[in-house]
Amino acid sequence: MNANEELTIGFIGNPNCGKTTLFNAYTGANLKVANWPGVTVEKVEGAIRSHGETIRLVDLPGTYSLTSYTMEETVARRFILSDEVDVVINVADASALERSLYLTLQLLELQKPVVLALNMMDIVQKRGMEIDLHRLPEMLGIPVIPVSARKRSGLDILLHAAVHHRGNSAPQGLEHEHATVSHHRHDHHAEYAMVYSDELEDKIDAVIAALNEKYPDLANKRWHALKLLEADKEICERCPVDLPDVLDKSYESEIINQKYDFIDEIIGEVLVHKERQDKLTDKLDGILTHRVWSIPIFLVVMAFIFFLTFFVGDRIKGLFELGIGWLTDAAQRGLTSAGAHEIVVSLVVDGIIAGVGTIVTFLPNILILFLALAFLEDSGYMARVAYVMEGIMSRLGLSGKAFIPMLLGFGCTVPAIMASRTLENKRDRFKVMLVTPFMSCNARLTIYILFAEMFFARYAMLVAYSMYLIGILVAIAVSAVIHLVDRKKKSENYLIIELPEYKLPSARTVAIYVWEKIKDYLVKAGTTIFVATVLIWALLYFGPHGFVDDMEYSFAAYIGKFLVPVFLPVGLGMWQIVVALIAGISAKEVVVSSCAVLFGIANASSPEGMNAFAAALGGIGFGSLNALCLMIFCLLYIPCAATIATIHKESKSWAWTGFTVFFQLAVAWVVTFAVYQIGCLIV
Repeated sequence: MNANEELTIGFIGNPNCGKTTLFNAYTGANLKVANWPGVTVEKVEGAIRSHGETIRLVDLPGTYSLTSYTMEETVARRFILSDEVDVVINVADASALERSLYLTLQLLELQKPVVLALNMMDIVQKRGMEIDLHRLPEMLGIPVIPVSARKRSGLDILLHAAVHHRGNSAPQGLEHEHATVSHHRHDHHAEYAMVYSDELEDKIDAVIAALNEKYPDLANKRWHALKLLEADKEICERCPVDLPDVLDKSYESEIINQKYDFIDEIIGEVLVHKERQDKLTDKLDGILTHRVWSIPIFLVVMAFIFFLTFFVGDRIKGLFELGIGWLTDAAQRGLTSAGAHEIVVSLVVDGIIAGVGTIVTFLPNILILFLALAFLEDSGYMARVAYVMEGIMSRLGLSGKAFIPMLLGFGCTVPAIMASRTLENKRDRFKVMLVTPFMSCNARLTIYILFAEMFFARYAMLVAYSMYLIGILVAIAVSAVIHLVDRKKKSENYLIIELPEYKLPSARTVAIYVWEKIKDYLVKAGTTIFVATVLIWALLYFGPHGFVDDMEYSFAAYIGKFLVPVFLPVGLGMWQIVVALIAGISAKEVVVSSCAVLFGIANASSPEGMNAFAAALGGIGFGSLNALCLMIFCLLYIPCAATIATIHKESKSWAWTGFTVFFQLAVAWVVTFAVYQIGCLIV
């Protein structure tokens, strides 16, 4: 075999089948893996060297079918249909084989080389279930390889089977033993794994004949015939045929039902002890998905995560603060002794270290938060949260699927916006893009920690936690208003989600997730935040007449003072705060780094730095009510630049992107105005 040859293998499977974990096991790619659907929203690639050639591996979005209703299904189907893929590895959850086989049968009809990877075989064995690995390949006509992505077993055999199965699109070793014998004029049972009733097969043959006549070069005419019988919109537009007597209605339901009849036949022959289920999962679901207690339990769980974030994170943070303090002093002494100009000293000490250093000190808190979220995701709990929110979402005119992007928003708004692709309805996608930025992402946590600890002391954790609750409530309230205004029919895109069994999270999966988030945080600190901090420093220390000692005469002061009247009614009418908010559009952490530069605090997160910071803020009339308003405004106002770019990419509309930005700002102003004015009356 030529060493330069390349083999392309596509990984496809139901959401939460372990497909991305398997992909990571081969490529070592640090992709996010979570124990709930909607994580992979576009195909991701990796490459390895094996069997004397380069093997290109493609991780496709999780999908239950190839019907092409959602973006995931569309991406997966178009790739599988293309000439780009050589072999398809269908990853199936062996512990839920019946549910997984529907996609398998659809893939077989594409007449591409398919290898079935039975993942999670360790769970099958734990439950005492057994799968007949001799009979299953006979019934499907393809190689069936047992694997465990978590334990990294069976991987070499699976890859070996895929490499040697290329070019074998026809079923191999196919043996059916049906109770009823087909009298159809063609012996389809020798040709295909999935054979339909004689009536349907007659229609398929008629459509294939028409396709042969009209589209002689069309590949895989049987699959196209089935899609035409299902009234698949894309295929009907691309390959129309004039057969009014045959294509007299949509036969999709009949085709689906007959597929499931065959699946029942397969399960009856290959699966032993099917009735054995995970009892612990059933017991926990009785509590965690309870009609009354599920949401209160979720709120308690999130409160506990915040307790860990503050209690544990703050103790580790002290070590970082000592390091930043030492670095500040060392840089000051070193630059001064080297005779550096005061502008250079100010840039390094007052700009870079004060800004970026402050952000870095919050790393322990961010680490604890991500560790806890990764644990919840990989344990299977987050799937339950999306499930229990179905009722609330449906009352707001949205699918329960809409809560999945909103949940992702707790980590980062960018992938959350991208996850709106899971929604089939365009109106739903746009609604979700509008409200998802209200969910508090990790970048805002640095703002909450700093200002809550400075102004609310013992209640800092509760105040920070309340920001997350406020974000959820505002998102729900805005969705309710939109639903009342939008009189169109509510979404029928109901949530269909797997509730996987609870399991101890994989240390490797959690480590990958946390490392990716921490790496992104550090990269942002070294790039976006670094540039923004230097820019803010320049605006603060330079004015119309050059370098200034008094920031009152800087460019930043002029900009901030011009906008003060807009922010005065919401309790943020200080030019320094206005400037920090403007800078925060680049990245929300920049609000903290900008404040550190604005007030000349070298180590703002340390106890001494916080005292100096609070005193400086008090000097301009900034108190606890102002701090609360600042946190709420930062929670709700214009999303970061990366999110704005993602909204434009997903909506393909600058008008909608501009409206979203204006809408977020307006909501932030109105809510903060209400809080400040009520607070002034109380205080």
